[in-house]
Parts: sequence; C-alpha cells; structure tokens
Amino acid sequence: MTVKAILFDLDDTLLWDERSVKEAFQATCREAVNRYPDLDAERLEVAVRREARALYESYGTFPFTQRIGINPFEALWARFTEGEHPEFRKLQAWAPEYRREAWTRGLRALGVNDGELGALLAEKFPAERRARPIVYEDTFPVLDSLKGTFKLLLLTNGAPDLQKEKLAGVPQLAPYFDHIVISGQFGEGKPAASIFRHALSLLDIDPGEGMMVGDKLTTDILGANGIGMPSVWINRHGIQSDGGIVPRFEIRRLTELYGIIQRLSGGTNR
Repeated sequence: MTVKAILFDLDDTLLWDERSVKEAFQATCREAVNRYPDLDAERLEVAVRREARALYESYGTFPFTQRIGINPFEALWARFTEGEHPEFRKLQAWAPEYRREAWTRGLRALGVNDGELGALLAEKFPAERRARPIVYEDTFPVLDSLKGTFKLLLLTNGAPDLQKEKLAGVPQLAPYFDHIVISGQFGEGKPAASIFRHALSLLDIDPGEGMMVGDKLTTDILGANGIGMPSVWINRHGIQSDGGIVPRFEIRRLTELYGIIQRLSGGTNR
C-alpha cells in the first residue's frame, strides 16, 4: 500500500531533547560547584535526577503525567499554564515547589544543606534548558524532502505549553506539519490507540497508508503496532532492545526513511 502520510514524534526524534537536558544539568551543576568547590558536578546531577524522580512519583498527579507522557525532568522546567484538564492546574501549583525541593534534596544528598542555593538552581535549570533548542542535523533536510509529497503530522506526548514552547524555540519546524497533536490537549498519550486513531482521522488515511517514526519503543512503536500502522524505530544510539516490542523497521538516521518508503510503496517488507 502506498505511503500517504508520515507521523513523527518530536523529542529525541526531531529535537535532540536528551542533549538539551544534559547540557542544562551540566551548566546548572557548575553553578553549584562555583559555590561549593568540593562538590562533584556529575554526582550532583545524578543525585538531583534521582531525587526529582522520587519526588515526582510521590505526587497525586503522577498517574495523570504517566497517561499524558510528561517525565520528571520536563517538570523541572515546565510552567503547565495550558491544558483544560484540572490536573494541569495542580501541576502548575506544585511545579515551583517541586523544582526547589528536587535541587535542595540533591544538594543535601551530597552533604550540602543550602535551601537558598537549591532555590537558585531551581530557577537556573529552566533558563539553561530554554537556551538550548537543539535539532538533529538530519531533521530539516529530511523534512524538506518529504514536505509536499506526503502529509506530515507531529504526534507528541507532553504538556501543551511545554511542547509548544519547544516548537517555538525552533520556529522553522512547525510549518512543515499539516497537523500537530499534543497528548496534553487530546487527553491521552501514546501508546493509547485513541490518539493514533485521532491522528489518522485528521490525515484521512487508513493505518496502512501511514508510517510512525519515533525513538521510544514503549510509546511510538507500541502505539503504531497496536493499530496496524507501520512503525519505524529511530535508534540513533544503537540501544539493544529486549525484544518485547518489535518495530517493523529500525533505522539510525532519518535519511534511511527514503528506502523504507520505497519498500512500503512497492509492497515488500524486505
């Protein structure tokens, strides 16, 4: 069946979010070392990530964030000002405290009891993350080649304001897409079949006429497989899969999509 539309994930598929977050942590932890030279920046990052994850999971909003697909480190810089669901107002209310506590507890885990510094780092991290909208080098060349030939849809998990902010940081990106679907606006996140079916309805295609490209097996690939849509796992770092979720195709670079499109349109899986 001929491919008519391509669905793309955003974070770590088109935007290099993992690198942006890593560099923001490094810059923020260096600030702490400036105050306390005996601190180890790498150990502080590990401690803050650990404390942030534990704190995040302790809030009553955790099941909702799992359903929508918002991770603990996004909550370290998200404002949660949008979204109709009442849980977003709860997230908006506790976010400042969450950020402050995550950094303060991370410092304390390394023997530094300084709430004032924790509060400062809690504000520095969001600024450092916002200063780093990083795009993979193959993102725009591939989108340039696909635009006009295929319908393009961006299907991303996350809070509406945060995902929009990520797109605003790279203003050239959004115009490539005929539709942008954000889980926080829709009410369910990948891998729920409902959000994939919603995307198909916007594109007016059957599952076999689309193709989902994403970096996460548990959301992008599992969701596409569940509705019978060809799935393409972009595994840029050569991660070893446990074999539980099997993508139809696996690639290391977006440019490999061209060959997959030809194979699907030619009716072969080889």
